[in-house]
Amino acid sequence: MNRRDFFSAVPYTGYSLIVLADSLAAGQAKPAPVDQIRGRMEPLVPVKALGNTLAGEPHMTLVDLETDFLVAGGGLAGVCAAIAAARRGAKVILVQDRSRLGGNSSSEVKMHVVGANSRHKGWREGGILEELRLLDAVNNPQRSWELWDLALYDKAVSEPNLTLLLDTTLYSAATKDGRITEVMARCDRSEHLYRIRAKLFCDSTGDSRLALESGAEMRTGREARSEFGESLAVEQADNETLGSSILFTSRHYDRPMPFTPPSWARKITKEHLRHRPIRWWEYGYWWIAWGGDKDTIRDHERIRFELLSIVMGVWDYVKNSDEYPESASWAMDWVGFLPGKRGSRRIVGDYILNQKDLETGGRFEDAVALGGWPMDDHPPGGFDRSEIRPNTAVHTPDVFNIPYRSLYSRNVQNLFMAGRNISCSHMAFTSTRVMATCAVVGQAAGTAAALCLEKGVAPRELYRNKALLGQLQQNLLRDDQTIKGLTNQDPLDLARRARVTASAEEGEARAANLTDGHTRDYPLKPSGKQVHHWAAKMNGGEPWIELRWDRPQKISSVQIVFDTGFDRILTLTSQNNFNQGVIRAPQPETVRDYTVAVRRRGAAEWTEAASVRGNFYRLRRHTFPPVEAEAVRITVHATNGDDAARIFEVRAYA
Repeated sequence: MNRRDFFSAVPYTGYSLIVLADSLAAGQAKPAPVDQIRGRMEPLVPVKALGNTLAGEPHMTLVDLETDFLVAGGGLAGVCAAIAAARRGAKVILVQDRSRLGGNSSSEVKMHVVGANSRHKGWREGGILEELRLLDAVNNPQRSWELWDLALYDKAVSEPNLTLLLDTTLYSAATKDGRITEVMARCDRSEHLYRIRAKLFCDSTGDSRLALESGAEMRTGREARSEFGESLAVEQADNETLGSSILFTSRHYDRPMPFTPPSWARKITKEHLRHRPIRWWEYGYWWIAWGGDKDTIRDHERIRFELLSIVMGVWDYVKNSDEYPESASWAMDWVGFLPGKRGSRRIVGDYILNQKDLETGGRFEDAVALGGWPMDDHPPGGFDRSEIRPNTAVHTPDVFNIPYRSLYSRNVQNLFMAGRNISCSHMAFTSTRVMATCAVVGQAAGTAAALCLEKGVAPRELYRNKALLGQLQQNLLRDDQTIKGLTNQDPLDLARRARVTASAEEGEARAANLTDGHTRDYPLKPSGKQVHHWAAKMNGGEPWIELRWDRPQKISSVQIVFDTGFDRILTLTSQNNFNQGVIRAPQPETVRDYTVAVRRRGAAEWTEAASVRGNFYRLRRHTFPPVEAEAVRITVHATNGDDAARIFEVRAYA
């Protein structure tokens, strides 16, 4: 029976996602068609185009909007929070004060995304961030930052339940009985004021602007060593934090390229660079940091000026000091004007993550996300403290979990937070602030918000209801979030009851691994790996794996997790040595071409349910009309270059 006959034999209405399965990524629903995307823009035009204004703003038009979940801030944390909630059925509005998404990873700052596997090999983050990274690696081999911006925009506007408001700044919030009822945001480009009502809110602004406007409890600066017993903390508490940075890029030309600095550039000497060695100049430099001993919010313009003056001075030193004659044919081709901010306010939740938690692996009952970057502290004076090293990085013994209680406000009942403003001490913040960790925290917050909306509970109630907390964790695992120590225990996953067989196996990479609850291999120290995938050599053949049940099961979807090379770093960067080993293409381990087939009750033949060519994603879902199936078979026709087919997990749902 072919696929068309199969669909004809099974009555159904509507348009099945299986028709578009080849083009679907990860967990998203059928991408919104262009008319639907345009339709989501229509509510942004007020019904009363004339006379609909607020007092004091006669030239701004008021637009009333309602949604389930309002996310303020469009960095990677906000993007992942908004997409996660939207994919789980919530109506979401994402408000971003810039013209593009991505925050410090965007073309405005150009900071590469780092996280757990930068220091703990094999622990690259999964989920929505992995989906974005894989898409960028394939569609952007030329390493264009503007195309990364475009990829994030595409993911946001193509999500059916998500409305995106760019160039829009949240500036006030109304609260009642400890809950946010509505927020105000403005877009001066369109001369619109937005009054947005929502059930739940998420502050992903970095600077905690929504928390500020809603009266949420916050912290700034550095805690004293005694407060949490943190050995790395300062002796006395203060209001200082990490400085901000401005980056630049340069290009090589076929002729000498002179440089004359502006009159206000700092004059840099070898002494300034004693602890800041210059080893490359195509991209620089994270250690040009300044302003951690200032107010990183209200001193924004001063910080920008000082950073630009240092950047110009350092480049002048590279070009004109005679220390680097090989730089003669290099010229700066971009310099940032938006400081990449590290620290400011942090929102206080029901739990404050601290140094000891990171050192002991974060053994929390409510673990929802993973971190692993070192506790990477910087002197607040930054470049002005040239006599000391620009950072002190203390590696955690292993990756660590982050608790759900650090992702919602302690005193504002319907406020989540995601990104560098989560509930943590300064020392924990020096690790959790990096963007890959912010992204997986965002996915956790968005997934939690969707579950709160579905069950009609507040964020704190979800934590107190242990059944719901367990459901949240299982929802995250299903969406490819890694939580250390947790495995697939989803009672709805029919694959957990199946017998798994394969056409062939390779050593420890047995077929039974597909239902052992793990979706990645784990590094073993000092070397080695704990294997949790199935593998079979291609050898010119087409290996397959099969799920078989003793009794037929009603199945309408199959989910597959492939291997995408978690041992490697995968990010967009302008730093050439950091890019070494990054594969800007489909990852070779990943299955490229495959089919999913089902064998119906009593049938002798297999029926093709999905056929995919050109896959490069890790998580793929295929949905089809319900069928009584005795078995499901996945046949691998080709990989993206590796000589073995590899799959980590297969799930099946009614």
